[in-house]
Amino acid sequence: MIISKHWLNEYIDLSAISGEEISKTLNSIGLEVDSYKEIKIPKTIVIGYVKSKQKHPDADKLNVCDVDVGSETLQIVCGAKNVESGQFVAVALVGTTMPNGLEIKKAKLRGVESCGMICSSTELGLVKINDGIMVLDDSIGELKLGKSLSEFEAFNDVIIEVDVTANRGDCQSINGIARDLCVAFDLNLKENSRYDEPENLPGIGRIVALKTDEGLKSSFLYKAVELKGQMSENLLTKLRLALIECEKTSPLERVLEYATYSTGVLFRAYDFAKLQSDERVSFEIKKGEFSQSIVSSNGKILSVAGIYQDDVAKIDDSSKLVIIEANYSEPDVVAESVALDKNMPRDEHLYRASRASRGSEPTLSYGMDYLFKRLCTFKELRLYAGASGTAIKKEQTMLSFSTADISRMVGQEITRAEILRILKKLGFEINFNQESETFNVKVPFFRHDILNTHDVCEEIVRIVGIDNIASKPLKFSEENRINDTYKSYKFALNLRRRAAGAGFFESVHYVFDNSQELLDLGFVPCKTQILNPINAELNMLRPTLANHLLSSCEKNIKNSKKSVKLFEYGEVFSENGKQSHRIGFVMSGLKSEPTLLSGAKPEDVDFISFVSAVQNAIGEFSLKPSDEISYLSPFEQARIIKDGIDVGYVGRVHISFENARDLPKTYLCEINFDSLKDECIKAKPYSKFPSILRDLSLIVPDGLCFAKISECIKSLNITQLKEFAPVDIYRSADLGSNASVGVKFVFQDIEKTLEDSEVAAFMDKILDALKRDLNIGLR
Repeated sequence: MIISKHWLNEYIDLSAISGEEISKTLNSIGLEVDSYKEIKIPKTIVIGYVKSKQKHPDADKLNVCDVDVGSETLQIVCGAKNVESGQFVAVALVGTTMPNGLEIKKAKLRGVESCGMICSSTELGLVKINDGIMVLDDSIGELKLGKSLSEFEAFNDVIIEVDVTANRGDCQSINGIARDLCVAFDLNLKENSRYDEPENLPGIGRIVALKTDEGLKSSFLYKAVELKGQMSENLLTKLRLALIECEKTSPLERVLEYATYSTGVLFRAYDFAKLQSDERVSFEIKKGEFSQSIVSSNGKILSVAGIYQDDVAKIDDSSKLVIIEANYSEPDVVAESVALDKNMPRDEHLYRASRASRGSEPTLSYGMDYLFKRLCTFKELRLYAGASGTAIKKEQTMLSFSTADISRMVGQEITRAEILRILKKLGFEINFNQESETFNVKVPFFRHDILNTHDVCEEIVRIVGIDNIASKPLKFSEENRINDTYKSYKFALNLRRRAAGAGFFESVHYVFDNSQELLDLGFVPCKTQILNPINAELNMLRPTLANHLLSSCEKNIKNSKKSVKLFEYGEVFSENGKQSHRIGFVMSGLKSEPTLLSGAKPEDVDFISFVSAVQNAIGEFSLKPSDEISYLSPFEQARIIKDGIDVGYVGRVHISFENARDLPKTYLCEINFDSLKDECIKAKPYSKFPSILRDLSLIVPDGLCFAKISECIKSLNITQLKEFAPVDIYRSADLGSNASVGVKFVFQDIEKTLEDSEVAAFMDKILDALKRDLNIGLR
C-alpha cells in the first residue's frame, strides 16, 4: 500500500507532523513501513509559461521555446513531443542541480542557445506520467510565474510504502490509513461532505432496473453517467495514479481506480449499449452455489461480486452511457468461492475482497459520494440522479468486557477514558454500563478481523504502543546455569555417543606425547616445555591426536585384532601453546572381525567405508583433494569441508609409516572440534512417490577429477535430482587415454510420480551441460 503525506492531508491534518514521525508511528501501530522516500524539488525549478514554440532550424525533433518565468523570458530548446505554446511548465533555471545530479548550464543545441530546461516528471525525481514534459495545472495549487515548485505541497511530499497484513483490509485505502493515524496522533478526521446532486438531472430509474435474490451475502449500489467527450485528467490525479501503478487506460476506469484506492470501495463499470434490450437495462443478482453473488443481464453473466468481471459489457473508448456499480461481498464467501471453484476467473478485485486477502470497504454510499464529487467536476460528463441498490441484512458483532479485563490482558492498567478514546476513533460504537463497569461494543463492518475481546485488546495495545507497556521479568526458582562451556560439553558428549554408535571404540590418552615420534610425523615441537615429564616417552604437549591413535591401533593389531576402529576426543596444543579441542578417528585392517556372517576373511577397510563411518558420527561433509600431509598417502587424502569451513583432514596412512609400525591398511581422520557447529536436526519432508534410477557410462579423460563433473551437474539446480555418484570405472585399450565412468542418478519429485519423458529431459540437460562445459560424452 503506497501512501503520501499530501494525499493523507485530504483526510487528516498532518501539516505539523514530519514524515519521519508518520513513518515511526505507522510501524508502532502495526502497519509496517517497507520503504520511505522524501520528494525534494530544488528551489531553482520554477513555474514557467510557454509563450511560443518554433521548430529548430537544424533539427527536426527539437523546438525553440520562449518561456516566461516571471522575472524574464528564456529561450529554451526542448525535444519533448508534447510541448506547446500556452502551457504552464516546470523550468530548471541555469545553475540548478537536478535530483539525478545533472547540472543545468547554458548550452548551444545545434547552434541555438538554450538557457534552462523544461522538465519531465522523472527528471524531477517523480513518478513517470507520460513520455514528455510535465504540464502543470491548478490541481497542485495557484500557478504563479517564477514560483518555485518546492513551495507546493504536492512537490514537497513524503512517499511511504506500507505492508498491510491480510487481516487489515480496512487499511487498504488512504481513508483507512488516515483513520488509524488519527487515533495514534489523537487528531480528528476531516469532515467529508456528502455529494449533493444538481437539480433537473435524469433519474437512474429510466435506464436501470434491479432484481435480487433473498439472503444475498453482498451489497450493491448503482449510478449512471453519460460521456459526451474525452475526459481530461489533472496533474495531481496523474501523479497519484502513476504512484500506485494504475494500468488502466480508460479515463473513467482510472477515476474508479482512484476512488477505490482512496475509499476502499470496489467499483465496476458496464457499457449500457452492450446490455440494452429496450429502454432499460435489467440487472439480476442471484446467489451462486457457494453463496457468491452473480450479476447478470439478459441471461449474460456480467460479473461475480469481488471476484471477476466478464468482458461482455466492459467499457471501452466508444462507450457513451455507463452504469457504475459499487459492490461489497463478505470476505468469507469470496474466499470459499474461489477455493471451491478452481476454474472461476478472477481479477484485481479478489485481492481486496477476500478474507484470504483483505476484505473491501462495506459502506458503499461513502465511496459512491466520493466518486461522484470527483465526476461532477468533469464537463465532459452528464450525471444521472438517484441510485439503485441492495444491502446485506446483517447485525454488527457485539462484544462485552470490563476495564479490568483489558488491563489484565495487557499486563498494566489502561484507563477507561483511554479505551473509550481509542475505540471510538477506530470506528467502534460503544455503550458503557456504569453499574457493572462494562463496555458493550459494536464492531464496525469494515473490521472483519475483530471476532472476540482479545482482538479488541490487540487494537488497544497497538495504539498504546508495545514499547509503552512495562515489561515484567520471568521468575525462576534458580538461575539458569547453561553457558557456552556447558553447551560445548553436551555437544562433545553427543558427538562421542554418535561415534560409538557408528562402530568406533573410544580411546583416552595423556595430553603428553613422544617428541621423537611427532618429529618423524613432521610436527613442530611445542615451545612450552615440560620441566618434569612423566617419562622419556611423554615429554611434550601433543599437537595432534594422530600419534596416540596410531600407537593404540598398533597395539591392538599386535594383540591379534583383525579390525581396529578407534576415536578420541581431547585437547591439543599449537606450536605456541594455544589449546584447542579435536576429535580423531582411525580404522585399520578389515572392515569387521571375521564372523559367521562376514566370513573368514572380510574385505579390507577402504577410503569410502571409512569416510562413511566418520560421516555417521559427525554429519555430512564434502571433501577437497589434498596432498599436503606428509604422513598420509598423497593419492588418498583430502581436506574435510563442513558448512563451507575447512575442519580437518582424512586419508590413508602413508605406506612407509604403516610398514614402520607394522600396521595393515590404515585410515586416519582428525577434525577441529571447535570448528563444528552444534545444530538442531531439521526434519525435511520426504517424497511419498517412487524414485527413478538412471545410469550413464561417460567417456572421461584420465586426470579429470570427478569433482568437476559433480560441480557441472549441481550447477544445473535440478531439484528432482536427489543424488548421483560414480559406481564403476572401466579401462581398455580401445579407450586409449580415457576411461569409462559409470554414474548412477536418482530422481524423485516431492509432489508427483515422475514420467519417463521428464526424466529423459533431465538426462538430456545433464548430457548437454557435460558436453558443453567439460567435453564429456556417452560411451
